[in-house]
Amino acid sequence: MKIGDKVIYPNQGLSVIEAIGKESSGEGSNIIHLRIIANNTLVQISSSMATEIGVRRPVSEGSIKKIFMFMRNGAVDVTMDWKGRYKEHVNLMKSGTLFDVATVMKSLYYLSLIKPLSFREKKMMEKAKELLVCEISEAADVPSSKIEHKLLGTLARCFKDAKPRVAI
Repeated sequence: MKIGDKVIYPNQGLSVIEAIGKESSGEGSNIIHLRIIANNTLVQISSSMATEIGVRRPVSEGSIKKIFMFMRNGAVDVTMDWKGRYKEHVNLMKSGTLFDVATVMKSLYYLSLIKPLSFREKKMMEKAKELLVCEISEAADVPSSKIEHKLLGTLARCFKDAKPRVAI
């Protein structure tokens, strides 16, 4: 990794490496200064912890195609127990992989069609959509508005026959 590289910081999204410096304790590890684009926050992490935290490069175009194929596939596994579902979704969001974020987006989108989402789940679905759109937009070099439109259109077509199955 070098200054100017764009990376993905788990659950925060697209970031730019602004600086790389030596750790003050002199342990030999570098400190990476990341600017999170979504909120302009500066984060400092040890280069030795970057992989463990889940900092990674944006996905390839091939991975983007796989994400959209996954979104088109109608299969979705949604736990109806709110606490278990929320905990599972939080863990998927923390993982930092685009596929896990897409899984959260897809299941919450489906759930929103069959019952009202809780406030926390609405926020999580918005965050998942933001992370997906931002990374795919960067990786494909396509405006985020077009990616968001394609993503929501793909999900709408996938679940066009979804009927409420849960008592509200």
